[in-house]
Amino acid sequence: MSGSATAGRQQVSVEETPTGGDRDQQPTGVRSVRRAFDILNLLNEQRPVITLREITEATGLAKTTALRLVQTLEESGLLWSHPAGYTAGPALWRWAYLARSQWEVPQETRKVMRDLADRLGETVNLFVARDVHRICVAHEESPHPLRHVVDVGDEQPLWAGASSKILLRDASDAFLQRVAAASPHGETYADQLRTWAADAAERGYAVSSSEWDEGLTAVAVPVTGRTGRVVGSLSLSGPSHRFPYEAVERFAAELAPGARLISDQGFTHPLGSEG
Repeated sequence: MSGSATAGRQQVSVEETPTGGDRDQQPTGVRSVRRAFDILNLLNEQRPVITLREITEATGLAKTTALRLVQTLEESGLLWSHPAGYTAGPALWRWAYLARSQWEVPQETRKVMRDLADRLGETVNLFVARDVHRICVAHEESPHPLRHVVDVGDEQPLWAGASSKILLRDASDAFLQRVAAASPHGETYADQLRTWAADAAERGYAVSSSEWDEGLTAVAVPVTGRTGRVVGSLSLSGPSHRFPYEAVERFAAELAPGARLISDQGFTHPLGSEG
């Protein structure tokens, strides 16, 4: 991302009283930048406005420290004064607009996913692998009130879930061991991951039930790149009671053409790679 955030940068690097921990062993400027991002990270859809008191309580910063950082963020356009406190500033809007143009999947891909969600009645997600995790880069929600919700940008481990079994299809033994080591099961879990990936490759789809989220079932199929390697996973997910065996087979059969269409459209994403 890029944007104009130079105003007041010298203020951001003001030395403050250490609060303990490894962060406070960092150079002053780095520590202050981290603290500024800690403040910005307090903003979300459920809390679009934050007060100075909320900032100090959540970060543990002294009121004077928090106030100086907030003033600098205001000068940089990253925060905006609001009658009830502080909200996201116009500089974040510029950054968000740039990020959206760079990271959002093409509209034709979204259309394929929306059509599947409407027709099959469950949430459709598109995941790509990033190190030992998978990241949701697009989703279309189920029309049902009770549905699986995954937000764009959500990060989940590669050691569980239907999409992980798809994304690990072309993984090396060394990488499988890394994924296994990051799991609660340890490095020996690599054998199970290898078996799951091989079974998914043979069947053309993968299934998981309560592997990551209790009561959740997912079906996933591969999205491939120009070389034929897996670059993404297109999945359908929802409450397990709506995924009996016969429905799983039908869902997999319905997902496959959609994944091929996305592949034929030349799907790529900055977080993914041809590998």
